[in-house]
Amino acid sequence: MGKKKVMEKGLDSPEAKEKASSTSTGGGSRKKKGSRKLEAGRIYIKSSYNNTVITVTDDKGDVVAWSTAGSMGFAGPKKATPFAASKVVSAIVEKVEKMGLKKVDIYVSGIGPGRDSAIRSLAAQGFDIISIRDITSVAHNGPKARKERRT
Repeated sequence: MGKKKVMEKGLDSPEAKEKASSTSTGGGSRKKKGSRKLEAGRIYIKSSYNNTVITVTDDKGDVVAWSTAGSMGFAGPKKATPFAASKVVSAIVEKVEKMGLKKVDIYVSGIGPGRDSAIRSLAAQGFDIISIRDITSVAHNGPKARKERRT
């Protein structure tokens, strides 16, 4: 049916509450992602017919910041526009400008309308673009052919 809650004596004192809260949070040893310094990194742009997703990682592949057109407030077909992609880039730049990111490798995936606009916006923001790679997956054999028509 469920566990019964057992109250311990002495938990009403401020010292006991402080001790309980400090042990439950894990000690606070996690480093905040925004406080680290980056010299170089990778920017992944995934542009589909429905949305544009931009992710910034460090050289090891750990995600530093990300943003989408949907999270910027665009809805419906407006998410897939080049204007929405440029706004996503400006939001990403605000997130990573404190980290000192200068040199970037850009990886582009998808065939949506926001991919060119996102690359141009990144170049206009002052990043030193080392390389641009297209990592869009391409099917090798395609779908099964239709059956022959009977005569």
